[in-house]
Amino acid sequence: MPAEELIEELEALGRAARASAARLAASSTAARNQALLLLAAALRQPQPTLAEANAADVAAAQARGLDAPLVDRLRLTPAILATLAQGCEQIAALPDPVGAMTNFQRRPSGIQVGQMRVPLGCFGMVFESRPNVSIEAASLAIKSGNACILRGGSEALASNQALIALVQQSLEQAGLPRAAVQLIPSTDRAAVGWLCRATEHIDLLIPRGGKSLIERVALEAKVPVLKHLDGNCHSYVDEFADLEMALKVVDNAKTQKVSPCNATESLLVHRTVAAAFLPRLAALWAPKKLVFRACLESLPFLPGAESATEADWAEEYLDYKISVKLVGDLDEAIAHINRYGSHHTDAILTQHHGHAMRFVREVDSASVMINASTRFADGFEYGLGAEIGISTDKLHARGPVGLEGLTTYKWVVLGEGQVRQ
Repeated sequence: MPAEELIEELEALGRAARASAARLAASSTAARNQALLLLAAALRQPQPTLAEANAADVAAAQARGLDAPLVDRLRLTPAILATLAQGCEQIAALPDPVGAMTNFQRRPSGIQVGQMRVPLGCFGMVFESRPNVSIEAASLAIKSGNACILRGGSEALASNQALIALVQQSLEQAGLPRAAVQLIPSTDRAAVGWLCRATEHIDLLIPRGGKSLIERVALEAKVPVLKHLDGNCHSYVDEFADLEMALKVVDNAKTQKVSPCNATESLLVHRTVAAAFLPRLAALWAPKKLVFRACLESLPFLPGAESATEADWAEEYLDYKISVKLVGDLDEAIAHINRYGSHHTDAILTQHHGHAMRFVREVDSASVMINASTRFADGFEYGLGAEIGISTDKLHARGPVGLEGLTTYKWVVLGEGQVRQ
């Protein structure tokens, strides 16, 4: 499609989304919940068009020689569709943040001042690979009263189009505007550039994908961006850790699934427990062929480990690799995490209450955990129903972002004829 024609189409799409956002924001909770339940029902039913589209995407990915894990991320199996349907039902069951009024206080003048929770308006999302993200984004948008414009990856275009058709059908059946959820029909990179500049149409832009995509959006965007660039998450085994618990938690944090952004990539261990802990961890991970990138002091406890470089302390491996460093005290652990971490998720394993409280106060990350796996840093696990993304920024929203993160507030003043003196 010629560049001028593409931009014209995107501008029309943006105008329709903005108009739909106003209608959706004014809609009832019941109508938005109905749309979600209708979508869940559609996802549970046989959908030949969706099945054909997904099969075509998978076949094309295999023909291009994509790695098997990437091909698997494209598949919309009945089990995956059932999970997506369950997510829609869970979001429908969540309290509606829109319209909630809180924090009212009576001022000396007699007026009452408080806040009302309102939708952001319209958000854009750029995502790669997984077509299930289109349903997660659409369902959160609908419940929070926001319009959204989605741009998925080329490898899942047909699947995303079929899924968004189901979303729009459900919106229409519930009496809501179809254009409240739209998919950009082009995979041209120029569409991402348009989203970055679409200040008239978009209130927030959310990139979900590889580091290069997120860096590009963060660099080019003229609209606010919700993002995290890296997931260099740490687990720190304190001198007062229950080592049996630490083995279980660290194993889960690293190997339950190595590719998500909340998997532990760096392990810090107090020197006094290294001899008791690290050889047992190495034995546990030997069948998994996990590679240790270890500091010189920890190498003797980890047979076959490689020497770590300075770059390893900040690396997000997304693989069966982990950096290991011994520390002398809690201060050193906190300083290391704040210097090399990505401010995503970090955990301490300890039975010392004072150490745990210092860790959660002083580690500058979006999620901090005590005696729990970093893999819990997830919207579903946090009770948000789903997440639109994870933010390591500090303004507006931080950590897994669910319904409330897609809203803002306005001030509301209640009076009985008061005038300012």
